[in-house]
Amino acid sequence: MYRIVVGPGDIAASRFGVGPLIEVYAALGLVAGRMPVGPLVPWVERARPAYREIAGDPAVRALVFLRRPHGYMADFVVPPPARPNLTVPEQLAAVRATPLGQARREIARNLVGLPEPDAEIRGVLDAPDMPERLAAGLETAWRTLLEPDWAVLRSILERDIVHRAGRLAAYGWAAALDGLSRQVRWRDGVIEADIQGDVTYRLGGAGLTLVPVVFSEVGLALEQDWPYTLMYRARGVAALWESREPRGEDALDRLVGRTRAELLRLLAEPATTTWLSARLRMSLGGIGGHLAVLRESGLVTRERSGRSVLYRRTAVGDVLVGAG
Repeated sequence: MYRIVVGPGDIAASRFGVGPLIEVYAALGLVAGRMPVGPLVPWVERARPAYREIAGDPAVRALVFLRRPHGYMADFVVPPPARPNLTVPEQLAAVRATPLGQARREIARNLVGLPEPDAEIRGVLDAPDMPERLAAGLETAWRTLLEPDWAVLRSILERDIVHRAGRLAAYGWAAALDGLSRQVRWRDGVIEADIQGDVTYRLGGAGLTLVPVVFSEVGLALEQDWPYTLMYRARGVAALWESREPRGEDALDRLVGRTRAELLRLLAEPATTTWLSARLRMSLGGIGGHLAVLRESGLVTRERSGRSVLYRRTAVGDVLVGAG
């Protein structure tokens, strides 16, 4: 079990982030069969044909070889987000900028307990430009596997952040961790995580970076060179493969129009325009126009939560959806 001791100043210092390369590497492990698929079977089955097109790339093969369900994995390959709103190019640039000595030390540690890699994989790992080669493999996996779904993926992650950040700010650690995972719990000022090992860390006022993820379960990054990071599965990951099947028209559709009726149904929980846009596969401008009409009609309201603007149904909107 891992224990993270939380002090009085750690709530103020804690933050949330999105780690695109964490998702890329986790998704690669799933489609390559290196990690348990869990609830993501529909997405994995859809993505495997695309993976087969890049599976022979030496850098991709090296990344897959290094991926494992337990034990250390090279930190520079999947750096925790140093700040919110990091982009894939920014994270890839950080991988490419890793000093070769540091990269070699981390790869050597990663290889402990794994079988001897074949000559092609060893050629990548021993190359003088190894960080560049692995970054190129991550970029290939990103463009092939995740870039087509990134709008939906990011909307899932952002919606979860809004939910968890609100609970952390309003009610503290116990509420923020409630329902996060069966592997994580709050106990008398300590975050406990059911991860192999017996280690205790103290945040010491540095806070914790909480990173929702779609393609993996609970994970911790507690190396001294990185921000202390807790990764956990985001809520609502099924939106990644669910399709909005055509439904029969009802009274609410006829009253306000099909798109506005669907927006009202989706706003059973607060949501951002980004999430709604991704969910309905519509442009942000189109979603914004419909929300403006609903807001002027008193059916939805909006409020700011950190950097995000959340829309939610009003009591009148609840009545309309219930009647429809």
